Amino acid sequence: MTNEAKYTRVNLTAPLVLLRSMFFKIDRGLFKYDFIDHHAVLCVPVDANVKDIRKHYLKIARRLHPDCSRTATVTEKKLASELLSKLVNPAYEKLTQEENHAEYILVLSHMGKRLLQESASVELTTDIAKQLATAPNSEHFYKAAIAKIAETQYESLSEVLQVIAGVSELNLVYLMRSVGKSFTAPSSTQPRNNPPKPLDVPQPNTKVHSSEDSAVVQYLRRAQELMEKNQLAQARIELQDALKLEPNNSRCHSLLGVVYLKQHQTTMAKVHFDRTLQLDSNDQTALAGKRKIEQMTGQNKSGAKPNTEAKQPDQSGGGGLFGGLFGGKKK
Repeated sequence: MTNEAKYTRVNLTAPLVLLRSMFFKIDRGLFKYDFIDHHAVLCVPVDANVKDIRKHYLKIARRLHPDCSRTATVTEKKLASELLSKLVNPAYEKLTQEENHAEYILVLSHMGKRLLQESASVELTTDIAKQLATAPNSEHFYKAAIAKIAETQYESLSEVLQVIAGVSELNLVYLMRSVGKSFTAPSSTQPRNNPPKPLDVPQPNTKVHSSEDSAVVQYLRRAQELMEKNQLAQARIELQDALKLEPNNSRCHSLLGVVYLKQHQTTMAKVHFDRTLQLDSNDQTALAGKRKIEQMTGQNKSGAKPNTEAKQPDQSGGGGLFGGLFGGKKK
């Protein structure tokens, strides 16, 4: 690998950091293994789709474009331009051009296997990467951490490379914990006049054939486990992520309706129950949810006194996934 590929040349002068005529090396995370971590540069998860990659790129490009920062000094504008041209633009091109992206994802998969085999020698320097290494729900923890860092990644230009290195550590840990998972993002080159058909919801004893199906099934399983523990906010995130892959998955809509209903957001619950029944008119969970909402709204219209106890979140967590979805213990 050439020095140009391994290092990023930046010209930093006061009041930032004085490193004249030197190469600034990123030597943590995946960069340590002679790998340019483009996902870390854009601060997107390694399984981000093209739409999300473009969204983050545009946000960063607006921040770094010299014309967008009127208060910046000449030095800061020059640094921003360097970061944009030497780091951000190449990362975006690599992750959105189909041929480049396919090769890059293949390398990522191999790196995960290699890192797992060499896990004893892997060094982590950030607390958040160490936390991810032992987090019980690594998928949720990882994506939440990436999203949080992305909010301020390019605010301080003098610290950008350190932040990228930290994100790359998160990517390294996530790859190790996700060995065998497919990271292929949906293609951005699908013909507009031939949209993909809605995928059927896998039924019991039905084999799942595609990696996208498998990902949705995993989201559903995690959501159900979280719902059983009454961790509704986390369950909602899992179901919303599943719907990004399969917008017409009736099971996702049905469970999301249950989550909203248990959080006493009846309007949103009704939206998802209605969508479920449009996709599957026999879905029993959605039918039961609709009946529950009708009972609740019927009581309000009749002038009955609101049941304030019913508005308290269910903390019992018992009765399995469906045992206590629409009721609870009667007083």
